[in-house]
Amino acid sequence: MSDSIRILGIDPGSRKTGYGLIEHFGNKSRHLDSGFIRLNEKKTLSERLFKLSNELGKIIDRLNPNCGAIEKIFYAKNAQSALSLGHARGVILLKFSERQIPIHEYQALKVKQTVVGAGRADKSQIQHMVKILLKINDSLQEDQADALAVALTHAHLRKADNNWL
Repeated sequence: MSDSIRILGIDPGSRKTGYGLIEHFGNKSRHLDSGFIRLNEKKTLSERLFKLSNELGKIIDRLNPNCGAIEKIFYAKNAQSALSLGHARGVILLKFSERQIPIHEYQALKVKQTVVGAGRADKSQIQHMVKILLKINDSLQEDQADALAVALTHAHLRKADNNWL
């Protein structure tokens, strides 16, 4: 398909990072793959970031996306959580940059508005709408659903923002 694009959405985390690949063409999106990278909480932050880097690199190479999409940080329970999440986001941005794959960032409010229609939607509403929009019958982990939601957001906003990739 000439206007087809493969978007890899990422839901960053220092304990678990979700990913979701969709193919978008015309005004339709199709779920291709999703999952998560589990990081051992007992390991040091640097060990977890190293594993995240290696695993995400393998996923990007296997799925071959045209671009990525990630949620911007706006809230964390405490300063330490915000720092850890920031480090994970840095690894993710670096992995895309190393492969010269553009990555786009979206506020959580924008993702919720785009996917659910309400900026204050909760996790279960996001999971429900992602399953409907992508015709997924299986259950989705929160991290997978969030990653797919950010990919869907890019799919729907890319032409409006003139971000073809």
